[in-house]
Amino acid sequence: MVATTQTIAQSIAQSMAGSILPARLSAVMGGEWNQSDGAVHDVLDPASETVLSQFVEAPVALVNEAVADAHAAWTAGWRDLEPARRGRILLAVAAALREHADVLARLESLDCGKPLSQARADVEVSARYFEYYAGAVDKFGGETIPQPGGTFAYTVHEPYGVIAHVTPWNAPISQMMRGVAPSLAAGNTVVVKPSELTPITSLLAAMFMVEAGLPAGVCNVVPGTGPLTGEALVRHELVQHVTFTGSVRTGRQVGRIAADRLVGCNLELGGKSPSIILADADLDRAARAGALAVIRNSGQSCFATTRLIVDRRVEQQLIDKMAEHFAGLKVGPGLEDPDVGPLISEDQRRKVLGYVDSARDEGARVVVGGGSCEGRPKGHFVEPTLLAGVTNEMTVAREEIFGPVQSVIAFDDLEEAITIANDTVYGLSAGVFTSDVGAAHRIAARLDAGQVQVNRYSGAGVEVPFGGYKSSGLGREKGLEALRHYTQVKSVIVAVD
Repeated sequence: MVATTQTIAQSIAQSMAGSILPARLSAVMGGEWNQSDGAVHDVLDPASETVLSQFVEAPVALVNEAVADAHAAWTAGWRDLEPARRGRILLAVAAALREHADVLARLESLDCGKPLSQARADVEVSARYFEYYAGAVDKFGGETIPQPGGTFAYTVHEPYGVIAHVTPWNAPISQMMRGVAPSLAAGNTVVVKPSELTPITSLLAAMFMVEAGLPAGVCNVVPGTGPLTGEALVRHELVQHVTFTGSVRTGRQVGRIAADRLVGCNLELGGKSPSIILADADLDRAARAGALAVIRNSGQSCFATTRLIVDRRVEQQLIDKMAEHFAGLKVGPGLEDPDVGPLISEDQRRKVLGYVDSARDEGARVVVGGGSCEGRPKGHFVEPTLLAGVTNEMTVAREEIFGPVQSVIAFDDLEEAITIANDTVYGLSAGVFTSDVGAAHRIAARLDAGQVQVNRYSGAGVEVPFGGYKSSGLGREKGLEALRHYTQVKSVIVAVD
């Protein structure tokens, strides 16, 4: 098995010039490649628009087999394995991810276009998820509950069974492992449906996990499209919990299916995150954070803060500082490790440029960027773009752009700033920049967001819960909260007299 997987990985890694890859990928079940008669899909390199690989879509029958296989692995012993033993296996998985970090990062960079250094960071955080939950699972327990005399009550957290994970294209491996690691730690088994745009690292990682000692069937991966493979997975009668990351529209569809089936559901959906920048803020720090938000992964992140709500007295200073950050950015293919890589697809590129056009039409001013990258006839590139003069009623301030576009909105008083920040259907994350710590706490308490960052804006550690308010979703990932969401509580009441 090791030789087979390494041969496939190496053949892909050696074909990084953009030629068609020799391997046709398929579902991973029980630690084996499982060929089927499904439709064949191309996987494109977004930097060159050439075919990177191909995969065979998992039809309904194969999805059913993958779920049954995962359920069999759960009943065969994974759910009953002592937490400490599960933890040791998860540590071995973390080691395997690090062992194969170079090929996984390079494939991730090719597959979704992100700069190589960012892809390496995503592989490292994937390993960290397994380390964290390996150490947490044997310390995660229930509680005792005071009762009248002669009675003793306690709670236990038990796994659901098979959990479906439908993951996005913007961070394939880290988004997969963010949910898979706590699911497995809690004693569940999983079936993952990666995005059809970026399936490669999810499939290979599943093979590496089995090679590291994860029992066959505990983590299966079925590639395919949402309407066929994804829906078959979410509707399967043996799936007892669903986790989905993606658009609000699709999230609502997934949520309706889960509600009809009366199964648990975690949804991480869109964001239009604000950062309130007060006049006393460190503007250099705020400018760096505002630029990084739409540079990292080319702005293709629901977490990114894309509305900088700044005190009008320092608005121009902030714009000037951000323009300096944008001016010297390098744009290029992910493997060249630029500052900004391509967008995932031509449709996404056109969508982002359409938002910039709408901003111009509605009266905003393009300070930097605003178009396709000259001199790059191939690839889905968009210039990092800074918009000034934006108001919260404009389309660019209301809708999720998912591209390297930052908007600056001015305010005159703090109440106005908080009103603007909360005036959105989303509530995933928010930021506050000020030198007044007391003001920061007061503002954070009034922001409608699942996470608020003060004087910084970047990814928090694997230990910190993450999830949204309002249309940004349901449930929480990361931290101990994830173990709570991937288990169900049983109360036991005992007469002791």
